[in-house]
Formats: sequence, C-alpha cells, structure tokens
Amino acid sequence: MAKTLREKKDVLVDRAQRQMSGHFGDSKLTTRQKLALTCRILFDGGHDAGLAGQITGRGEEPGTYYTQRLGLGFDEITEENLLLVDEDLNVLEGEGIPNPANRFHSWVYRAREDVNCIVHTHPLHAATLAMLEVPLEISQMDTTPLYDDCAFLKDWPGVPVGNEEGEIISAALGDKRAILLAHHGQLVAGSTVEEACNLAILIERAARMQLLAMSAGTIQPLPPALAREAHDWTSTAKRNQANFAYYARRALRTHPDCLVTEVEI
Repeated sequence: MAKTLREKKDVLVDRAQRQMSGHFGDSKLTTRQKLALTCRILFDGGHDAGLAGQITGRGEEPGTYYTQRLGLGFDEITEENLLLVDEDLNVLEGEGIPNPANRFHSWVYRAREDVNCIVHTHPLHAATLAMLEVPLEISQMDTTPLYDDCAFLKDWPGVPVGNEEGEIISAALGDKRAILLAHHGQLVAGSTVEEACNLAILIERAARMQLLAMSAGTIQPLPPALAREAHDWTSTAKRNQANFAYYARRALRTHPDCLVTEVEI
C-alpha cells in the first residue's frame, strides 16, 4: 500500500535529500584526480579549443592552486602532470609553465572565498552565443542550476593576461557561479570541483539549446518561483557528486590513462 501519494512536495523533497545524503558516501578522489578527470570530461563535452582555457582548483596552502601545464590539451592532462602554482603563477610543484591567462583566476579566488574550482573554456556554442553579445537565458528544467546564477560581461577586455582583466572579470562575476564573457567564452566558479565540472557541462548545453530555440522562435521564460525551486533542488552537493561520478566513470572508459592509481568511483 502506497504511503506517500498524498504527501506535499516539500515533504517529498526533504525525504529525497535525506536519502541521497545517506546513499552517496564521500568521494575517494583527490583534488588532483578530480581536476584531471574534469579536463577529460570537458574535452569529451566539446570544451577543447586547442590550448585555450584553464581548469584550476585551490591547493592546500592559501594562495595556491592546481592548473594544467601550458602546451598540453585537456585530453592530455593526468593527475601527475598538473602544476601547483601561487598567485603570481610561480610553479611550486611540477614541470613546465602555466598558461599566463591563469592570472585572472587569482583575482576570482581572492574575491570569492567560497570558490574552490574555476573552469574557463571556449566551447563552441557558448562562444558562439558570446559573439552575439546575448546573455545566457535559462528556460529549460535541466539547465536550471544556472537560473539567475549566470552573469554577463558585455565588454571584451582583451586577452586575460593582465591584472585589469582579472579585476573586470571577477567584478562582473559578482556572487554568481557562472558568467558568459562576450566575444570570449564562459567561466564557472564552484565550491567543489564536482560542482564546477557539472556547471561547465550545463552552460555549454544551455547555450546550444538557446541558439536552437532562437532559430526556431521566441524563448518563453520559466515561472521564477518554480525556476528557483529547481535551481536549489539540482544544486546540492550530493547531486553534484553523483553527476560527477557518472561523468568520471564514462571518461575513464575512454581515457584510462587519466589516473595513475585505481580509485573506486
């Protein structure tokens, strides 16, 4: 006999959240492993654009973060070849040099203590939408983690290798988790690597859907209250962890060299 068919939505939501918290344990992956997997996941998701883009995660010591070695594509990143750098981009661990464009990541990390991972890429559809100087519009359930959570920088400040670009981009991001950069690409800032990876996948999907919808007609807005409810429901730590684990397992089937040690995911 069913016992939940007359329960209200808030009760069912609370029940589902508690079930997820009990079912999904803590991740056994290190930050290095999560970042390497994110590089491979996003490569498969169409985020590669030659050597453009950076994926970074805070290090254990304040003012440090992990990033890729300049000269390697997302599909070549492993947990072993990531660099650890400081805010001045001096290499503290690893061989090689970081992308000079990493400088603006330091500004975002300084402005946002809640951010532990940044994904900045130039995926095809997000970059195409950015060419139109059109903000990202969220009007479909799957992409609601970005609802009212994606800023827009209309003015292109040029290549982001100077401190000026760091100031402009970090200020435009504000307290949101994502930003579309006109004539450039996208950036997401997550409290965890898992969150940042998931949001990066979603922002490219949302941009692709928006371009398709714009070519077919006029995009209709979501009801704000329901959109905010969906945003919160799909933005929990456990849901991010579960989504990332799926993407990681899929990536490892294609890129088994990504991790040096075998880890249960």
